Amino acid sequence: MGVRNYLVEGVSGTGKTSVCRELNRRGYQAIHGDRELAYQGDPETGEATDTATHQHHIWDVGRVRALVAEHQEPVTFFCGGSRNFSTFIDLFDEVFVLDIDLETLHRRLGQRPQDEWGSKPSERDLILRLHRTKEDIPGTGVVIDATRPLTDVVDEILRQVELSDAGRDHAG
Repeated sequence: MGVRNYLVEGVSGTGKTSVCRELNRRGYQAIHGDRELAYQGDPETGEATDTATHQHHIWDVGRVRALVAEHQEPVTFFCGGSRNFSTFIDLFDEVFVLDIDLETLHRRLGQRPQDEWGSKPSERDLILRLHRTKEDIPGTGVVIDATRPLTDVVDEILRQVELSDAGRDHAG
C-alpha cells in the first residue's frame, strides 16, 4: 500500500490497536493486521488450522506482500501481532515495538471487555509471560515507550519515520 511500509508490533496490551486507530484518524494509511490479515494457521507452513490458539494467530503472508507492493500511499503502517512475522518482516522499512511496564500492562488488561482476548486469566498469564520473555515479538526494531499518552506515542512513531504531523488535527 505504501511506498514506505512500517510494522507496529508489541505484546498484547501495548497499544497496537489504539495506535492504528490514531494513525487512521490522522489520515495515515494504517492496516489493523489482527482484523484484516489474521487467521488461525500453522506459523511455519501458513496452512489454515481449526486450532484457535495464540500460537496459531498468523497473518496471510501473500496478502501482506501484495499490500506492500501496491505503492498507492506514501506510507502505510501495519499494526498488530503475528506469530509468523519472521516470514514477512523483511518487507518493512522499519519495525516499531511498543513496550510498556508491568503495572501499565496489568491496568490495561484489567480494563479489557470480557469478550476481548486477554481478559481471561489463562490468556493474561500467557501475555505476562510473553511480556517478560519478549519471545513473541521481533527482536530488532525501534522500541517505543507506549506508557505515554497515545498522541505522544504516535507522534514519536511519525518522528521516527520523518513524517511531519504539522497541520494534522490531533483533536479528532
